[in-house]
Amino acid sequence: MQMYFIALMLPEQLDKKILSYKSWMADKYNCKVGLKSPAHITIVPPFWMEEEKEVQLINDIKEISASISLFTLCTDNFSAFKPRTIFVAVKENSDLLELKRKSDTYFLASSYKMKIENRPFHPHITIATRDLHKKDFADAWPYFENKLFTEEFEATGLSLLKHNGHNWDVVYTTAFLNVLS
Repeated sequence: MQMYFIALMLPEQLDKKILSYKSWMADKYNCKVGLKSPAHITIVPPFWMEEEKEVQLINDIKEISASISLFTLCTDNFSAFKPRTIFVAVKENSDLLELKRKSDTYFLASSYKMKIENRPFHPHITIATRDLHKKDFADAWPYFENKLFTEEFEATGLSLLKHNGHNWDVVYTTAFLNVLS
């Protein structure tokens, strides 16, 4: 069994900017969980699956992506799930919500053991999470609270990430239709 998740990856230049904040949190507060994956917006949260099903899952992700056109996303500064997670917020976007809905509907009917969230979708790009202690959150949050981080980027495809025992690796990325909505 391997652990996987499905996400929208950020462009390399934006990943580097976010990495600088993740590294700052690691240096100052020993928060290293955020460093284990490239900058992304989770579409399907981590789940366990037999590695033999990976090829079929890639084909399913291709099928979903074939019905999605490229779309533009915008970040909206920093926010938090108090008191344990600091992240870059993502502005509400109907194309992103439609991608999430299509993915949930598709995978709910599949044989994969994916957890489809009951809570509302709250797209974000994690800076620090599970290993951020409450007292450190109280110290770190004022640094991020009023900091500006507004970037625009194109969502170009879905990615499958697999855990290698230490970090998350992108094992496949699909391409959305080359038509801006």
